[in-house]
This record gives sequence, structure tokens and C-alpha cells, in this order.
Amino acid sequence: MGKLNQGILGNISGKVGSIVGASWKGISYIRSKAVSTKRTLTLPQLKHCSQFSTAVAAMKPITAFVRIGFKCYAHGQSAFNAATSHTYNHAIFGEYPNYMVDYPNLLVARGTLTGADNALSSALPSKIKFTWENNNGSGEAQPTDKAMVVAINPAKREGAHITEGATRAAKSELLAVSPSWAGDEVHTYLAFISEDGKEVATSTYCGTVTVV
Repeated sequence: MGKLNQGILGNISGKVGSIVGASWKGISYIRSKAVSTKRTLTLPQLKHCSQFSTAVAAMKPITAFVRIGFKCYAHGQSAFNAATSHTYNHAIFGEYPNYMVDYPNLLVARGTLTGADNALSSALPSKIKFTWENNNGSGEAQPTDKAMVVAINPAKREGAHITEGATRAAKSELLAVSPSWAGDEVHTYLAFISEDGKEVATSTYCGTVTVV
């Protein structure tokens, strides 16, 4: 049984008739009570569900990373949902039901901090080496910004990442990956986060690497 807080114009807690009231991160909202139905989904609905599921699957291995990478764009939603929404709108292609992820257009971080210049990745035994130019002084770039690096392994449906790595001035970072990834092709990304953790750079796609 639900109740109305502060009268009819106040917050709803629980169920009141066909309306459900709840709160998320201090934001009160209401929604209709779910209605059980056996109706068949239309083709556009099936396409949407398939595309969305593909986007969620792409983000899931790096959930902890995108919670930081997309925190500046999480307006009224979680950072993971913001990242998934961007993937759904910009990095899914193909025809139903065979949708795929366009990894070069996928973002793992999004923000206004100056991004990387000439970012590259290469394979070392059970590691991936990221390199970049020190573009300190370009835009908002600071030498103390920390590297955020990611590798996504679609074959294993796994990811590896560092959210506070070497400084921008250091120009390189090593990311350890599982030995079980040997022989797999992975997608790599680099972004930066400010020293105080308040600003994030939009990620740069560093290409594919075959793990050794």
C-alpha cells in the first residue's frame, strides 16, 4: 500500500492505484504499474530491443570504467545508462537480428577535458602498451592529468582498464590483461581525467591489438 507525502502534489511512496512512486539519487519519479501482457512485439520494437541489448552487452565488460568515464554526462540517469545510450545511437550497425558494435565509434569516456594526441597501442606479453604525445598547454590539458586506458575483448566478452594511470606528461602506460587473452584481437581506448577527478576527456580509439 502506498501513501501520498505532503498531499496530492507531494511525493508518492509505493503504489497508489495504478501508479508507482519511487526515488533514484534523490530524484522522485512516478511510473505506471506494469501490466502483464502476451501481445506480440512489432518488428520496430524487436529491432529496438535487439539494438539496445547489443549496446548493453558492449558496455557491460567495462561497467566500472564508464561509471567514471561518463559521469559528466549522467544528467538524470546513471553514467552506465548514458554510455549505453551513446553506444546505441552512434556505435551499433547491421540488420535485424544481426546487429554488431562499431568499436571505432564507441566512446568509453566523454567530457570537455582536452583529449589525447597521436595515441597508439601495441602488444607486449600479457600487457598492452599505450603511448601518446604530451600535449600539455593545449586547451585544458595539464601535465598532471591521469591516463584512463581500456581494452575490450569481444571474443571473451571481457574488459581490462585503468582509471587513474600515468600522467599525461609521462606519455605511456602499461595495461595488464589476462594470459587467456593471448591470440585474441582487442579494441583499445585512451582518455584522461584531471588530477582532482572532476573533468574527463572524450576517449580516443587507439585501434586493435592482438594480445601476445
